[in-house]
Amino acid sequence: MKALIVEDEIMASTRLARTLEENFPDVEVAGATDSVAATVEWLESHPAPDIIFMDVELSDGDCFEIFRQTEVRSKIIMTTAYDSYAIRAFEAGSVDYLLKPISLEALSRAVSRCRERRDSGDIAAVLRSLGGTAESRPPRYKRRWLVRLGDKIIPVDSGDVAYFYSEDKANCLVVADGSRYIVDYTMDALEHRLDPDQFFRISRGCIVSRHAVKSVTRHLNGRLKLSVDPVCDTELLVSRARVDDFLAWLE
Repeated sequence: MKALIVEDEIMASTRLARTLEENFPDVEVAGATDSVAATVEWLESHPAPDIIFMDVELSDGDCFEIFRQTEVRSKIIMTTAYDSYAIRAFEAGSVDYLLKPISLEALSRAVSRCRERRDSGDIAAVLRSLGGTAESRPPRYKRRWLVRLGDKIIPVDSGDVAYFYSEDKANCLVVADGSRYIVDYTMDALEHRLDPDQFFRISRGCIVSRHAVKSVTRHLNGRLKLSVDPVCDTELLVSRARVDDFLAWLE
């Protein structure tokens, strides 16, 4: 398994790489980065590693900004000196959450979980190739989102979501009563977790639910302009390339 280490403390990064080399012969460190910007650049210019050991607090922001800027397809093991990020880590799809200083026992547990998930994926692929039952299982879409409001954690059912949209490099979830919350998912990650019967991605920066769309009007350059409830602060436009698919979905 190939691994990427995302850590802004050089000594901690070197120590983790050495521990992996000495104790996990099947894990090869393919690279190391120390910031959000460097990690996004690395992920977009290299094949996705099997595992990313990701420190939460980096030199230019927290690691959740990475998920907003690019699609992360690797298994994530969060590493941090603080336990306050645990919920956000698991919301982002983290396999494990390790508190520093990282013990060999905890690291072994996390790597084993990554192996198990990798092996489960391989078995599913074999079943699909043989025409087994794995392919016939319906996809599982996210039914509930955990969002933060100050110190509170609020569960939001997918059925109550009106739309998701991007604003100032953040992705927001808007519910039927107009409340808005920031979510730690990229638009690509959101799209894959939502039921396509109920949600449609109208552009790079917006995904709408069926019940939020109140009317549609023609706009410039072959696009469509949506009127939604609750009202959005920015124009919601269906890109020209998605107009036909959107109208078919809406119908």
